[in-house]
Amino acid sequence: MLSEQSAATVRATLPAVGAALGTITERFYAGLFEAHPELLRDLFNRGNQAAGTQRQALAGSIAAFATHLLDRPGQRPDAMLRRIAHKHASLGVTPEQYGVVHEHLFAAIAEVLGDAVTPEVAAAWDEVYWLMANALIAVERRLREEHGGPTWRAWEVVERVAETTDVATFRLRPADGGPVRDFFAGQYVSVRVTLTDGARQIRQYSLSGAPGPDLRQISVKRVYTAGAPDGDPRRVEAGDVLEMSEPFGDLVLDADSDTPLLLASAGIGVTPMTAMLSHLADSGHRAPVTVVHADRSPATHALRTDHEAYAAKLPDAAVHLWYEQDAPAGTHPGLVDLTGVPLAPGTRAYLCGPLPFMRAVRTQLIAKGVAPADIHYEVFGPDLWLAGQA
Repeated sequence: MLSEQSAATVRATLPAVGAALGTITERFYAGLFEAHPELLRDLFNRGNQAAGTQRQALAGSIAAFATHLLDRPGQRPDAMLRRIAHKHASLGVTPEQYGVVHEHLFAAIAEVLGDAVTPEVAAAWDEVYWLMANALIAVERRLREEHGGPTWRAWEVVERVAETTDVATFRLRPADGGPVRDFFAGQYVSVRVTLTDGARQIRQYSLSGAPGPDLRQISVKRVYTAGAPDGDPRRVEAGDVLEMSEPFGDLVLDADSDTPLLLASAGIGVTPMTAMLSHLADSGHRAPVTVVHADRSPATHALRTDHEAYAAKLPDAAVHLWYEQDAPAGTHPGLVDLTGVPLAPGTRAYLCGPLPFMRAVRTQLIAKGVAPADIHYEVFGPDLWLAGQA
């Protein structure tokens, strides 16, 4: 909980700090990477840095956390903290790095705001930072303890399957021959690859299925990023070895077999939903399951066969597909419109896909009576949802 004195100072300065956060985070990352180039080389996603999305996500999370402390002083925004902590744990972020971030973030604040950063203002925002940082450190420590073992492990690609022209599925086995831990459908892994310049870049991919007790499966979409470095393992073939983390992520099914569900995805967001459908089919889920997916065309709908096959195994499932081009009979043309899609009372929804898609679906679900607390989402890359709410 924020102290009373700091709360008053933060409330008074939040508009000014919030308005300058974009510039502050830009200066922060410039200073951080100048002092610690290894972080840009081996930890931070250089594509996200080039696009500016990581700066937007950081600014949004700081503003959202400070606002939450002021509006609900007796609560922590645990959902936001868990989402960030899972990503950090998957990337191998250490407690010591929070001190490094603090040093360069507050140097950037002082540089941008100048004389407005009095000792009182600095102390208040320092309290905000460490409340957030210490909460994340604690959650990340628990996650590491739960998973055990080293952050990174070598995995051999045993099979590569072309799903579409831009998506391939990889099945991997531990190179050390050791056991494979269970995962929750909807979770993701981090994959670390070495680029031609020697940088070891990290990307995160949802587990798209459980092909066997000693295997992991990810489905990777080719990313076209103009002018930005790309670390996707697009040229990986069977026999190659990748470094991969244990599964993390908080977008996991949290419902009994009598809870109605909606699984909505767009594009490569289909990957966690396919894993969820497989789990629901295997576990004998009885309640209605509404499957919603949007794509450019049937040809770009990765994992479509699995998507529909798993849904067909459920006793009460309805599949609704939208395609912007070449929509065949039985599907819908254009963008997702849930107006005519019936939903059972008490439906719990899980969303994954581009941010505009998820925001549109969330708005439609709330209009249909789904409780906001029952709508869960996963963002690939920096979480700009918070930036849009800040």
